[in-house]
Amino acid sequence: MDIRDLLGEIAATYEQHLGTGGGVHAQDLLREVSSLVRQAVPGGFEAKGYGGQGTAAHTPWIGVFHPDITRDPKEGLYLAYIFAADLKSVTLTLQQGVTRLADEYGDGQKLRDFLSARGATLFSGLPSELVADWANSPSFNSTVDRPRAYEAGSVVSRCYEIGSLPPEGVLRQDLWHAAEILRLAARVEPGVSVEPAPEGFTAGYVPTKHTEYKGLEGFQPKDGTDYVAHIAERTITKSRSHEVLVEQFGHYIEERGFVPITKEQHPRDLVLRRDGAEWLVEAKTISGHNPTSAVRGAVGQLLEYSHFWYQPSSKPHLLALFSEDIEGYMPYLEELKIASVWRTPGGWTGSPLAAAWGLVD
Repeated sequence: MDIRDLLGEIAATYEQHLGTGGGVHAQDLLREVSSLVRQAVPGGFEAKGYGGQGTAAHTPWIGVFHPDITRDPKEGLYLAYIFAADLKSVTLTLQQGVTRLADEYGDGQKLRDFLSARGATLFSGLPSELVADWANSPSFNSTVDRPRAYEAGSVVSRCYEIGSLPPEGVLRQDLWHAAEILRLAARVEPGVSVEPAPEGFTAGYVPTKHTEYKGLEGFQPKDGTDYVAHIAERTITKSRSHEVLVEQFGHYIEERGFVPITKEQHPRDLVLRRDGAEWLVEAKTISGHNPTSAVRGAVGQLLEYSHFWYQPSSKPHLLALFSEDIEGYMPYLEELKIASVWRTPGGWTGSPLAAAWGLVD
């Protein structure tokens, strides 16, 4: 389902007095959000709808989470489409988790002052060109405490009138852009401190220092003596966003007639089968629009797994899967006979080899 259609339908059918039970159309849509827009959100992200618990929410909303940052809207940073109380508009906003802070500061002005001070400092720590044309003070047309906390907790926002929602392509481009703002805000957040002041709170920001290496200073290879003997026993840590990316692609590729398999494939990310052929898939999420390390990792693991897990007579096709565009690396992968597929706001796209195999159009 397109984001545009989902937002429009929720706004047209949501009625607070109907409660949150099954059979209430807008509430059912909100409960099904994760599957409805799985193929519309950025790679590695996941969505969930919120229409209230027991009592219907005054301002329903859809959270879009980077699971390596938070999956819990009670704390941390996340994206959200929050409907105004009159359902005439919906705002895409980078939100600060409210519930855990409410336990300390209550639901009133003190909480809003804290959120506003912290949000303004987070905003100031972001690159100005990244947040140009994004507001940080949305309005949800409500006097209820929680929507007012959402207003104060917004770091950046973009409001859409329901009667004139932009085309789907624009909504997805905005969401992709907001996803990048979220990633950078999560890096800024550890350096933000908030202290009580005579009139509310004051906040400051000290950038986190990163260790920088020159040449091979940071290169310390481990002893490879037992490498081959223990290759199947290595522990490989996968990020939560990595697993979400694999899940997104699995649902997509199944619709194209492939059989995706993850069960008992460790340490391989994913295996695809169709018409007697097999594809070995290595998935990588990309951070900061820099695909270099992701491409290097995918190449190394695909060649390694292909060598150690398959007989020479039954080598699989190789596919590198990415959360976003890998820019100039596609021809390099093609030269190695590794197809590549990645997420875009319009869906999935990929290299000529991927298209020849029927993985993308």
